[in-house]
Amino acid sequence: MWARVWGFLYSNYFRFWLKWILRLLTGKCELQRVLGGAESGAQRTLSMMSSFLMKSFTILRNAVHVEEAEVEKCVRDVMKEKKIEQKDTGFKTNLHISLLQISSYKKLYLNVENLRKVPYDSENEEHEEQLIELWNLLMPHENLKARISKQWCDIGFQGDDPKTDFRGMGLLGLVNLVYFSKHYTNEARQILSRSNHPKLGYSYAIVGINLTEMAYSLLKTGALKAHLYNMVSELPQMEHFHQFYCYLVYEFDKFWFEEEPESIMHFNQYREKFHEKIKGLLLDYNVVLTLQD
Repeated sequence: MWARVWGFLYSNYFRFWLKWILRLLTGKCELQRVLGGAESGAQRTLSMMSSFLMKSFTILRNAVHVEEAEVEKCVRDVMKEKKIEQKDTGFKTNLHISLLQISSYKKLYLNVENLRKVPYDSENEEHEEQLIELWNLLMPHENLKARISKQWCDIGFQGDDPKTDFRGMGLLGLVNLVYFSKHYTNEARQILSRSNHPKLGYSYAIVGINLTEMAYSLLKTGALKAHLYNMVSELPQMEHFHQFYCYLVYEFDKFWFEEEPESIMHFNQYREKFHEKIKGLLLDYNVVLTLQD
């Protein structure tokens, strides 16, 4: 009860006077203090977002929804609204970077979503080339005897034709698998080998597609904001999403063998445990989750 009373009093009375006193003492408004005092990256951008969303000014509240092309104009409008002089280049630069990060995160999500919506098409030459590339990267010493083959099970697909396994994540699942295999070839082959363990084995490709869904859901809910804002100074790109996926694949394999599940039948239980672990790590404002770590 007292916490609610204090919250009401602070929000409606004390906060106003505290901000007024701080502005009097520092000569800076709240936004200048937030953008000037917080460390670059997630701390600065997420603090700015929280500050903007608490404002009654339409310009400020709308700033967190700005498109990339409108960022420069939005910066000028905010500075005019808050009576901040244009010569305050530090504030201007920090605000510009933070708004770019926010708009680029939304753009990245849309790009990922669009790729996820593309169904795997066996009649599409580019799709087929990527699938064959995945095989060649993972199984360089074994030729694929036919496009429809039980050999696909050797890299963790469920049946003779992998296209049926991409239904949930569309082309995004394949692109992720190829990216990891191409940029971390040794790690991908090692993990594929470990996935054939007689007791702790799992279906490499199917689990990889499942981890694509995990990365996608974390992006969609906004859970990746701190990680991406710390990892990229301005514009998160598809490359950075793929990098996060690589981290998940590498870390899940370690997690699976450390946990030593009784059988693959318990996959969903351990998958959710791993998901919760990652979500916990992402709550840290200073988080950066990369495979190199």
